[in-house]
Amino acid sequence: MAEKEALFSSKNKRLLLDPLGDDNPVSVQVLGICAALAITVQLKPAIVMSIAVLFVLVASNVLVSLLRNLIPSRIRIIVQLVIVASLVILVDLVLNAFLYDVSKELSVFVGLIITNCLIMGRLEAFALGNTPWRAFLDGIGNAGGYALILIVVAFFRELLGSGKLLGFEVLGYKGKTLADSTGLYSFGYENNGFMLLSPMALIVVGIYIWIQRTKSRNLIEANN
Repeated sequence: MAEKEALFSSKNKRLLLDPLGDDNPVSVQVLGICAALAITVQLKPAIVMSIAVLFVLVASNVLVSLLRNLIPSRIRIIVQLVIVASLVILVDLVLNAFLYDVSKELSVFVGLIITNCLIMGRLEAFALGNTPWRAFLDGIGNAGGYALILIVVAFFRELLGSGKLLGFEVLGYKGKTLADSTGLYSFGYENNGFMLLSPMALIVVGIYIWIQRTKSRNLIEANN
């Protein structure tokens, strides 16, 4: 019983929960933001990228933690890159085999996971100095925080930009005339094409950061 409590202690739970809020790797630490700007036009690629980063970050965190006492300090970055690159190649092969269309949409951004500063940052700052279990939790937490931003941004960009989610019409059908349209389009609603442009991803991320920091500031003022 004591062992289970240690595994899921409050300190370990913070490794899972903090990256989803006040220590989010994208909105607070501004790490791995490139993908949030590049592959969030649609929700499906964002979800697939999130799962890919989750696998790579968790697996590399655990592997580096297991090898931390065996890796010579002078070549640790090279070893980390080899581990991450091997996992990314595995992810790329799986995507090509089972999700070829999504793999084409993600294009070079899957390969760029290798140089994602979020992953390298967690390996260097956390995995090298902690046990495999804590490294596992840290990987899930930070990948979850990263996925949260990607999915939120992709949700609003696809919904407001094309009226769809995961390819399904959710705001109705837009016909050639109002009479032919359904849902919101029957009232004259028009999709915001600007949401499909890359700068809008930055604006959505900026709004998210503003809301998060305002909420955090209000909590601090309330506690004081």
